[in-house]
Amino acid sequence: MPGPLEGKVALVAGATRGAGRGIAVELGAAGATVYVSGRSTRARRSEYDRPETVEDTADLVTAAGGRGIAVPTDHLEPSAVRALVDRIDDEQGRLDLLVNDIWGGEHLFAWDTPVWEHDLDKGLRILRLAVETHAITSHHALPLLLRRPGGLVVEMTDGTAEYNRDTYRVSFFYDLAKSSVLRMAFALGHELGPRGSTALALTPGWLRSEIMLDQFGVREDNWRDALERVPHFAISETPRYVGRAVAALAADPEVARWNGQSLSSGGLAPVYGFTDLDGSRPDAWRYLVEVQDVGKPADVTGYR
Repeated sequence: MPGPLEGKVALVAGATRGAGRGIAVELGAAGATVYVSGRSTRARRSEYDRPETVEDTADLVTAAGGRGIAVPTDHLEPSAVRALVDRIDDEQGRLDLLVNDIWGGEHLFAWDTPVWEHDLDKGLRILRLAVETHAITSHHALPLLLRRPGGLVVEMTDGTAEYNRDTYRVSFFYDLAKSSVLRMAFALGHELGPRGSTALALTPGWLRSEIMLDQFGVREDNWRDALERVPHFAISETPRYVGRAVAALAADPEVARWNGQSLSSGGLAPVYGFTDLDGSRPDAWRYLVEVQDVGKPADVTGYR
């Protein structure tokens, strides 16, 4: 049986690891052709110096049932992004979905460090990686996406608009970067909506990315071993959960109802009926507000 995204073409920009990889794989599982881009390749690692590569992600997309195509790309280089979009146009003649998931700032921000104490070069690098890359990618990719009605742009961030409005997020530069992406989705919604396409912002919850698992000294198969040290980690989710959110949005003929809005994996799960890989539906942002941030002991009852 063909998947719900059979014949659709997606670009997941920043698909090497984490949410980007989870999204690419779930789009593949739904039958899409998925171009995956990023800086980490089998021939050369990015500044992250981690083992995950865009080629590995493309292989996972194909194994899931789609067609994965790896295109190593530095999204800070307009000419490289233009070449990526030109290739998609030449090979497919269409682009139905753009996921802007470029980040790259994990090793650059300092927790609870005011702007005058934060390393300035690292802070400005965060803004370039998290904001400028998204603008460059949208600039070059949206003309192709707009050729057909019904296109979708998903701006990936950390935190909902409501949560980030009321909560200081990590540090000045981190807060600014993640809030900027939320505003990008709002602005794109105004620009794309009248032209027959949709833009929205989407956040995962507490993501069990490869980096997060390494930080806690666990693997996906034993992640609960970290709960003794970090009890609230019980609300965490796999990258495939937000991937299923994107796949559901891309397959929704009424996706325009979300235009310009800020959404979360946990908030969309009951709407579209998907679950995480373990069959649960973690609602991390509601949990953070109602349990963690008010100092209650960890208890995910009713939240996953």
